[in-house]
Amino acid sequence: MFVARGIVGGVPVSAQDERRYERRDLTTGAVLTLASAFGRTEAEAAADAAAGAFAAWSSTTPEERSTLLRRGADLLAENVDELCRIAQVEVGATPEWIRFNVEVARATLHQAAGLADAIGDEKVEGAPTGVRYHLIRRPAGVVLGLAPWNAPVALAVRALAAPLALGNTVVLKGSELCPKVHETVAQLLIDAGLPDGVLNYVSSAPEDAHDVVDALIAHPAVRRVNFTGSTRVGRHIAELAARHLKRCLLELSGKASAVILSDADLASAAKSVAHGAFFNQGQVCMSTDRIIIEERIADEFISLLRRETERLGGEFGHVIGPEAVARLQGLAADAAAKGAVLVTGGQNVGTLMQPTIVDHVAYGMRIYEEEIFGPMVGVIRVEDADEAVTVANDTEYGLSAAVFGRDLPRARAIARRIEAGAVHINGTTVCDDPAMPYGGMKASGYGRFGGRAVIEEFTEIQWMTERDAPGGEDRTP
Repeated sequence: MFVARGIVGGVPVSAQDERRYERRDLTTGAVLTLASAFGRTEAEAAADAAAGAFAAWSSTTPEERSTLLRRGADLLAENVDELCRIAQVEVGATPEWIRFNVEVARATLHQAAGLADAIGDEKVEGAPTGVRYHLIRRPAGVVLGLAPWNAPVALAVRALAAPLALGNTVVLKGSELCPKVHETVAQLLIDAGLPDGVLNYVSSAPEDAHDVVDALIAHPAVRRVNFTGSTRVGRHIAELAARHLKRCLLELSGKASAVILSDADLASAAKSVAHGAFFNQGQVCMSTDRIIIEERIADEFISLLRRETERLGGEFGHVIGPEAVARLQGLAADAAAKGAVLVTGGQNVGTLMQPTIVDHVAYGMRIYEEEIFGPMVGVIRVEDADEAVTVANDTEYGLSAAVFGRDLPRARAIARRIEAGAVHINGTTVCDDPAMPYGGMKASGYGRFGGRAVIEEFTEIQWMTERDAPGGEDRTP
């Protein structure tokens, strides 16, 4: 059993009255982690600590901030085995997935370190005679990062890396499902040398999460919010932030489509789709939910995909709990009752669930519309590429997609018609690069993590005009 605490002002702290909650194995009931259960008061203290550290941290040099972030990346790599051990217990993740998480997290920290010099003063042209214009890029203030459980290392780091690089201080609110993983990530970055209060970690019981998040968003020092998670919760976060006129960055649910054109390399596409659908048990916002394929090649492709899927064998971890298994089985049963065909999989032993392919998915089935978020993928057969685009866009979500075809100009033209924040040609939908802007359209959220686009999310621009003082005395700095 693990013990997890919060971190406020650089110091591990427990909740008032030693309040704790138990992160239990959802199948056996065994206690996995005993975690501090912060309430509004402790959450506000974390925001106060971040506010107190802001002036000094925002005044550090880009070199100082970059050095600390890169040192944090090194510490994550040095502690990858421990992170694998904790994550396997708390969320059932395979070591392969957590090692991948750590590599993405390290790349994210290095990329963010390269943004540190974006803070500063830029002189611009176009001012009237006798006037000088400056654009001052400055940190926003305290940033609240809300991290999910499914990619526990990579997405916790993404919630805080760019804000810290750009001179903000951070309160990281961890997931109730992996409090020890998120505490460990925060502590490793603090161990890299972050000054006290620059990064704070908040842990809460599930029943207190609403009050804690509400208190943090309402805190006057918190100026930005970023959240990665479901659209259902994201709507609530957006409503809270709007109430306080605070800008938020939301990366929410997805329902990624893989469009297989008639000229695709089917063997290669099958490998990519199997990865996109089943990596981390399909519990990724970018996971391939729908295969949209031209009828004339569907049977051949599905045979290849079945072979790739059944090769996965024992490489799987657990889905997050029995409720997830029941929901997935409900999706398959609903589809079967309405005419779909189970190609392979569908069985489970506890929370270990076989990768599942459902063919002949059609409008009106739950699996056609709902985010799957598990080791299952639906196949939708279409007549041609135009119908494929129509089906791909027939969803409220728009996060990731893929197009497979040998004729690259044609595949590119199809990709441009798909309403998604990222579209990959001849590659898996589960693809991220911290150097590139990543986010969604429609109900998949708004704003962008990654690349230089993230600068707009976590900084303010101040327009400054400057004139010489009357009488010729220049009093400007």
